[in-house]
Amino acid sequence: MKKSLLLFGLLVSTMTMVGQTTSTADSKPETWYFKLGGSYFIQTAATEFPTVSGALPNTDVYAANGTTLASRETNHGSFGEGFRTGLNVGYRFSPRLGVEMGFNYFTGKDKTMVETVNRQIAAGVFVTGTAEGKITAFDLAPAVVLFLGETSGFEPYTKVGVIVPVVGDLTIETNRTYTTAAGTTTAYAKDVVLPNPTVGFMAALGTSYKLGKNISLFAELEYRNFTVHGKTKETKEYTENGVDKLNTPTAFRADASYSASHVDYVEQINSTSNSKVTNAAGFDSTKATEDISSYVGISGLGMTFGLKYSL
Repeated sequence: MKKSLLLFGLLVSTMTMVGQTTSTADSKPETWYFKLGGSYFIQTAATEFPTVSGALPNTDVYAANGTTLASRETNHGSFGEGFRTGLNVGYRFSPRLGVEMGFNYFTGKDKTMVETVNRQIAAGVFVTGTAEGKITAFDLAPAVVLFLGETSGFEPYTKVGVIVPVVGDLTIETNRTYTTAAGTTTAYAKDVVLPNPTVGFMAALGTSYKLGKNISLFAELEYRNFTVHGKTKETKEYTENGVDKLNTPTAFRADASYSASHVDYVEQINSTSNSKVTNAAGFDSTKATEDISSYVGISGLGMTFGLKYSL
């Protein structure tokens, strides 16, 4: 990651020096412009994933007896990998300086957070399953733009700004297969984690190329980074063999109370919290369970291509 950021900084510095030596139309008037583009981001700054319903973010493989751990691997990564579409509205105060407001929708790539293979959870009961998380979000991205001068139709620029998520969630889908002497049962759960408000950072290096008086192509290399803390979690769906069991106790999910499907994330749990861990005697199953707030990293390096229209 450090090498990527160093290279990115070197590119920005180089383009700035180039901009100081290229020609530009200093008489260019103040103007509005609009950009429509699509991006793909690769993850950077991978971190360990948070726990999922009490399960550590590991891939655990058990031997045939179901109790001997054959291998363990920590699952880590960033939810910043995925596709983004965006509309940017910009205004140039001068030939060199402008501002932009981006309106972006991001849908991330599925990430395996927890995986278990052939674990014995009770006498004669073995489970194999995975929990995969995916982030979707709509954000605003105000930025300051420095135009580096136009030559031969190309106009390189740099921009820095912040990312303000407006709406979004982390959806965790868990698929398990329970094997017993009587046969197998497939279980599916869908948990949705809503975030606390947060602000991130972005920086980009790009260029546009004129196709006509008002139309240009543009390309941007963008780095972004922010961290999201969970606010609440709710189990939206739970089925066994395709049958809804969200509010019905089963052999594989004995607790179907409100507290089993709802979590409020807090900074600390103690003897007064609604937690089975720290306040088992006072736990109220009709209320949401309180748990320590977890966080996920959303960082990535992406390339954007699109069209720009200037008024």
